[in-house]
Amino acid sequence: MKVSLPLPLHGERVPVGWERGLIFIMKERIRTILEENLPLADLDSDFLFAELSSLDITTIMMLLSDEYHITLDSRDVSPKNFMTVDSIVAMVHRKLEEKK
Repeated sequence: MKVSLPLPLHGERVPVGWERGLIFIMKERIRTILEENLPLADLDSDFLFAELSSLDITTIMMLLSDEYHITLDSRDVSPKNFMTVDSIVAMVHRKLEEKK
């Protein structure tokens, strides 16, 4: 059963307690995007960056840029940002916060 939450519009403040839920939803969406587009990658790896080719990273950056309407560039490509799915989520969250 898929639950749909009324998400705040861009620029609106998120009610207290919602941010955790929104990050969880974002993580699930990003994981789904990665699973669909990088079926051979071990998304549970503790060092995902080592498993990704330059084409994989470029693909991730394009998909996330399109999905979240953020700008990702070569400065964002680092082991810190692509270490795990959680670090990718944190990078996207930072980029969204920068847009506010």
